[in-house]
Amino acid sequence: MCDTDGDENGAGAAGGGHPGDDRALFSALLEDSAEDLYENAPCGYLSTLLDGRIAKINGTLLRWLGHARADVVGRKHFADLLTVGGRLYHETHYAPLLRMRGEISGIALELRTAGGDRLPVLVTSTVKTGGDGQPRLIRTTVFDARDRRAYETELLRARQEADRERARLQRLNATLQETLLPPALPDVPGLEAAAHYQVASTDEVGGDFYDLFPLADDTWGLFLGDVCGKGAAAAVVTSLARYTLRAAAVHDPDPAAVLTHLNTVLHREYHGRDPRFCTVVFGLLTRDGERGGFHVTLAGGGHPPALLLRAGGGAEYLATPGGQLIGALRDVRIATTAVRLAAGDTLLLHTDGLTEARTGTGHDGGRYGDDALLAFARDLAPTTAADAVTAIRDLLATFGDGLDDDTAVLAVHVPRPAAEQR
Repeated sequence: MCDTDGDENGAGAAGGGHPGDDRALFSALLEDSAEDLYENAPCGYLSTLLDGRIAKINGTLLRWLGHARADVVGRKHFADLLTVGGRLYHETHYAPLLRMRGEISGIALELRTAGGDRLPVLVTSTVKTGGDGQPRLIRTTVFDARDRRAYETELLRARQEADRERARLQRLNATLQETLLPPALPDVPGLEAAAHYQVASTDEVGGDFYDLFPLADDTWGLFLGDVCGKGAAAAVVTSLARYTLRAAAVHDPDPAAVLTHLNTVLHREYHGRDPRFCTVVFGLLTRDGERGGFHVTLAGGGHPPALLLRAGGGAEYLATPGGQLIGALRDVRIATTAVRLAAGDTLLLHTDGLTEARTGTGHDGGRYGDDALLAFARDLAPTTAADAVTAIRDLLATFGDGLDDDTAVLAVHVPRPAAEQR
């Protein structure tokens, strides 16, 4: 049978004890003296006069410090219990704030024990006033912060270790990124070239890539692409794509055939549960021996169109409409376009990290957009490859944190004859 009277009058009944015993224990706790509670509290208490001289201190704080009461009360000031640094902080910050506010709480200080050890504590003080409203004394509560300090030290150590690990990873990522790009662009007779790779985050390897390389006398290949995703997996695909494009161009330099070959390789390697694909534009440059300049044939696979900046001013996109992502489908349709680069013309290739940068303004959902880039190019023309890349690099710097994705740019320019340059 349940003892309802016990349930109502003694919590101990639910635990199996006799209600009368519980009530007696509860009464005994109520009879604890206030002095005992003060002396043996789980925190330190002390009262000081307005000048900081200690008038009262509890046993807990005395035990922490290793002092005898007679050596402290009336003989020492609160500041005397602090370390040198603690006394300086007390005089310049703690005491002035306490006088101004009347209370101050949760301040981290260090006490000096009788044995010379440091005791980290959290201190709260309140100014008590008399009936006339004038300040009479200061009451201070001291909490042992050794466990907290140990936790903070360990947390700091872990953070420093994490920072070192992140720095090491960033160095590895930078090294890996460098292996995916040509160390330098080659010298092409009759052509100037420049490139830039802008990293959005040093924590991950990006998937953008570019190259310019010889194929035969007076014939050169160039490409620029962007692998879906980031990190090591994207780096593997980037490496595969870059070397496949070079090898395919040697076998058959036709741009459409080169991208078709790359599509076959990527689809064969990554058509399963972890599909990988990329966007690419591949160009074949052939010197025009009669009129000078170069004939350019471009093939696009889902990539943003190239920009042609004319020697006479103005710029236009060289669209390759209908081009499909490389590696996404077994059979791919490649779009091509052809153009002649005359003296003073510049061809600019870029990845979509540029046009998709966040600006916070504009009609393109806060993105920089194709229209803005075209207007930028029109204002820039005519220009050289080096000047075009420098201008794009400066533009990228204006986006700040709005640059969410890596950006690669590659420009080639047919210089004017020396007589025209003068």
